[in-house]
Amino acid sequence: MFEGGKVMKVQAIEKETNHKKRMRGRPRKAITRNASLVVRLTPTERLVISGKAKQAGMRITEWFRTSAKNAVIKPRFSKEDAAYLRTLSGMANNLNQLTRLAHTNGLVSLIADLRMLLLKVEELMKRIGSHDS
Repeated sequence: MFEGGKVMKVQAIEKETNHKKRMRGRPRKAITRNASLVVRLTPTERLVISGKAKQAGMRITEWFRTSAKNAVIKPRFSKEDAAYLRTLSGMANNLNQLTRLAHTNGLVSLIADLRMLLLKVEELMKRIGSHDS
């Protein structure tokens, strides 16, 4: 009789498992993080970041993800400012060439060119300065 009862329990368990598979282990997450990003830090940077994460009550990885998502990056220069800087760089190159010519041909022959170049440089510096605010 004991064996017969045992057989019935086994059959009942098999019927339950046939209809619904029993999942073992931890349930799968809906979103898995399988991509990684390696960031190299100095020991000081690591301490600062871990301190900020502790203050926020987060793990370092969570703090990094949240910070990266919420960060607002302001470019150093706009496209217009970068164009001004390239123009200014070209003018500096021209000034060097004019200086070389002044040493060979004399300074008096280049006064008009130098004045025109100086006015352009001053104008560009004013434009760049007005975009800083």
